[in-house]
Amino acid sequence: MIALENACVRFGARTIIDDLSISVGVGRSLAILGPNGRGKTTALRAMLGFQTLKGGRRQAPSIVGYVPQSAGPNQRYSVRDVVVMGRASRLGLFGQPGPEDFTVAAAALEQAGVAKFADAMFDRLSGGERQLVLLARALATGSGVLVLDEPAAALDLKNQKRLLTLLTRLREGGDKAIVFTTHDPNHAFAAADEVLLMMPDAKTISGSVEEMLTPGNLERLYGVSMRIVEMEGPDGSVRRAILPAFTGQVAA
Repeated sequence: MIALENACVRFGARTIIDDLSISVGVGRSLAILGPNGRGKTTALRAMLGFQTLKGGRRQAPSIVGYVPQSAGPNQRYSVRDVVVMGRASRLGLFGQPGPEDFTVAAAALEQAGVAKFADAMFDRLSGGERQLVLLARALATGSGVLVLDEPAAALDLKNQKRLLTLLTRLREGGDKAIVFTTHDPNHAFAAADEVLLMMPDAKTISGSVEEMLTPGNLERLYGVSMRIVEMEGPDGSVRRAILPAFTGQVAA
């Protein structure tokens, strides 16, 4: 589990987060949504312990699998070595990775769908490919908690689907608590159980996907008119999607 209780974050006189209480247990996934500058990454950093709280407290395991928004392309390591770095906290200060660590890293690369890049240099990959490698590194930690900061931002549509499918599979496996930030409410529809909306004036509201992802809440959040549409999925099921009112082309 990972949680914040009555958390408060201030930057000078500006309050970014005020009295936030949220928890995510294993087998559950939380999506954090909000416009740029509203505090999504700050909330994530507070959950990770990277951001000092002015009030409240956090609860998290000693090891958390973390996927940042991006990693600099100037890291001259092989993809395999980048993923093995996810084992570092289990090895101690002077420990060296052994066969088991490389086996775990290989499985994580396979799970993230990037095993074919194992021998490639990390800095030669595209931004989206690097993001999937960082997800593999987070999986290699073996932590029961995964925290991802806008993990789909650099991904094309095919890799977004791969990522969201993987997050859903991990959630359904029942042994991971997952938290991720996103600008796209449809990512929450696809891979989250609960949603935290970073509303104006440091206010937050949270609840189930069904309760939170309403046109009214999202219009308040983004300042754009929203519509929910239904469509048939590839398996014949009815799926819901949220679209801003400016989407599409005016019919002739």
